[in-house]
Amino acid sequence: MADPAPLSYVIYIAATPDRVWEGFVSKESNRILFMGAELEADWKPGGSMAWVGPGPDGKPMKYVHGEVLRYDPPTTLEYTFAMGQGKSSRVTVELVAETEATKVTVMHDQWAEGDPTYAATADGWPRILSRLKTLIETGKTFKPH
Repeated sequence: MADPAPLSYVIYIAATPDRVWEGFVSKESNRILFMGAELEADWKPGGSMAWVGPGPDGKPMKYVHGEVLRYDPPTTLEYTFAMGQGKSSRVTVELVAETEATKVTVMHDQWAEGDPTYAATADGWPRILSRLKTLIETGKTFKPH
């Protein structure tokens, strides 16, 4: 069986690349987008990153964790991505200024064959990007489900 196909998304957000970048990397926007989960990140190549929130027992747990591969504000963010104890894949976010918007390209690739988190991630990215766009353009967002 072949490795899962890369997940690729392109959206446009009516904001500058700097504002969109902040939406991806700030603790505040991530807390809003991920229903209270805290983003912990050391923004440099080799730095760790994780979204941490309460687990089933109420104690903090890492929902998603990875390593920063590239951090070039406000144009490129690349990191490894693993849910729970799952295998790592790679996320690349690229921001390009347009006349009145920022083109946002997200490529999520390097999936391990049979990765059980692939389907949830394929469903999650459109929700996350839509919530991010709404938050940046209106100052509020909507529940993911």
